[in-house]
This record gives sequence, structure tokens and C-alpha cells, in this order.
Amino acid sequence: MANEISNLKFPGLTARAGNFPDGLTQSEILNLKSEILYIGSVGGMEEELVRRTGLDFVAVPAGGVHGLSPLVALRNGIKLMSGTWAAMRLERPRAVFVTGGYVSVPVALACWLRRVPILLYLPDVEPGRAVKFIGRLATRIGVTSEASKQFLPEHKLLIAGYPLRPELIKAANSPKAEALAHFQLDPGRKTLLVFGGSRGARSLNRAIAAILEPVLTHWQLIHISGTLDADKAAARREALPDALRARYRLYPYLHSEALAWAFRAADLVVSRAGAAILGEFPLFGLPAILVPYPHAWRYQKVNADYLVEHNSALRLDDEKLKVELLPTLESLLGDEARLENMRTQMRALAKADAAAVLAHEMLRLARKT
Repeated sequence: MANEISNLKFPGLTARAGNFPDGLTQSEILNLKSEILYIGSVGGMEEELVRRTGLDFVAVPAGGVHGLSPLVALRNGIKLMSGTWAAMRLERPRAVFVTGGYVSVPVALACWLRRVPILLYLPDVEPGRAVKFIGRLATRIGVTSEASKQFLPEHKLLIAGYPLRPELIKAANSPKAEALAHFQLDPGRKTLLVFGGSRGARSLNRAIAAILEPVLTHWQLIHISGTLDADKAAARREALPDALRARYRLYPYLHSEALAWAFRAADLVVSRAGAAILGEFPLFGLPAILVPYPHAWRYQKVNADYLVEHNSALRLDDEKLKVELLPTLESLLGDEARLENMRTQMRALAKADAAAVLAHEMLRLARKT
């Protein structure tokens, strides 16, 4: 076994300290770190984020071809071919890590043609078309949960879990009183967390706005409204009586460290059902009411149903929010035994070392080339 090293960074994940297999030396690992290249889409938002980490970035053309007009599909098909050629012209890597999406297709195809090992990672339970295609080319496929076995070649699967940021792990292992103090909340009152992503979820914001008075009469609230509805949410908060307003913490957005404290402070969360819920909520043992985004095909519904099947969450569809959200909150937050069972079931799904598992596998594949 090789020496230990922490914070080895790959695009999209950070490996925590751990033993690395196949006789890799510390100098070899450090050299790999210095040679990482992140390939993204032309004009994509990821470029700024990647460059901020100090990693090199290259953009290649790509685009979707499914469900589009024939003209747009043809244009994007040409982009995919152009992206494959652009990826072929790059220096041959020792291994490639891909997570799906349009830009992953030309990169994976170019690497397959050049016999480069491919580690594909699926964060959701169910793969989209790009992941299914790349799965045929991949050497190994990392998945978040065993539920993905029905969709992908089982002999290639590595059940890794969902990679978690270090600040999440730190907060999950901290006293809840510290998280409540961060938001200046009452430790004697249950805390509800509501959020729908960085831009927010309008239906969630409207639903919680309609029931603020009864919610704040019984509990306290951390509400991440997103940037789109921030002004409306702030005006609604200002209209509350002083006593209720004092129990309401409203934010347009929370960065990762503050969001970690929000997870730790909460007794129950109401959120969309993107892939992160499969790793972040189990880490905190956080019971959830999941409201899948209705226009995301079925990915979020499948994610939500996975947690529901494990008795750690409830699913509430978007069109039922207005009528059913408050009764559902009352039912759960008024039943501590049920909440505790959901916490236990959610925590049983946690895999805090997913980033290290994926990093180990990536290094193993790179070592073989």
C-alpha cells in the first residue's frame, strides 16, 4: 500500500485521506494531481469554477440531439463530431473521468478510440441517454446506489456513493447546537429547511409563503429562496409580525459551508430531488419531503422514490404542494418517533467516503496505462 495523501482533487470531487492501491507512490500521486485537465463545454458556466481551483480547462463543442427539431439536431450532431475531433487532438490522457452530459460524449468517444481507460460516474439513480451511451464504452462505472444496477452493465459497476465536500462532512460531525447557534435559532424548537437550488424553485417558494404563519407559529424556518424570488420572499417576510419574523431565516443563496450548517440544524427538509440528495441527506440523517422538478423528465422522481422506498423520505408532487404541504409538515414534525425512524433509515444509506473510492479507482486505471 502506498503512502497516504489528502485533498487529491479531480474535476467534481475531492478525495479525502486514504490508502491508494497498486503501489502508487506519493510522488506519482502528486504528479497526477499536477497533470489534471478538465474538459468542459464551450461557453459553459463550469469554466470559471474550474479555473478558480487552479486546474487547466479546455472547452470542446457539444450539443444534444434528442427531442429537438431536425435542423437543431443536425447542427448539434456536427458539434459532437467536431468535439470528438477536438478531444482527439489533445495529449493522450492516462485515464478519463466523465459524469454524463453532452460534452462527455465526444470526450469519451475520443478516449475510447485511443484506448484510454474511462471511469464513468452516474450521480442519479437512473442514467440519461448520454450516460447509457458512454456506459458501453466505459471501463468502469461508478454509481451512487445499488438501484442503478437495473440500468447499466453490472459487471462494470462500482457502488461508490455520492462524493461529498469536506465542509459537509465537518458539519455532519459537529454538534447540532453549533449549527443552531450559527443561525441564532432556538434549540428548543424544531427547524424546517426549505430550498430548491441556486436559482430557487418558484412552486416551493409560493407554497411556503402561503403557510408561513402556521409554520412559524409551531416551528422555525431556514428558507433558501434562490435569486429569482428573493425580493418577493423578503417582502413576505417583512409583512410578518415581529414574533414570527424572529423565527424566519431567509437567504437568496447559501454557499457550501453555510448550507452544510443548514443541513445540520434542520429536523426536516423540503427540497427538489436532484442527485445531491442521495449523498447529502443521508450524511446528515436528514428526513425529507421531496418535490421532484416536474420538467426534468423522470430523473428526480426516480431519485425521490429511491429514498421513499427506504423509508427515509416522502414524495410530494408539485401540483399537490398547495393543498398537501402543511398537513404533511404537521404529520411529520408532530411525530418524533416517525422522524427518528426516518433519520435512522436515511443515515443507513450514507457513504461518506465516495470521493475517495472514485479517486482510488481513477488512480488504479491511470496506473495501468
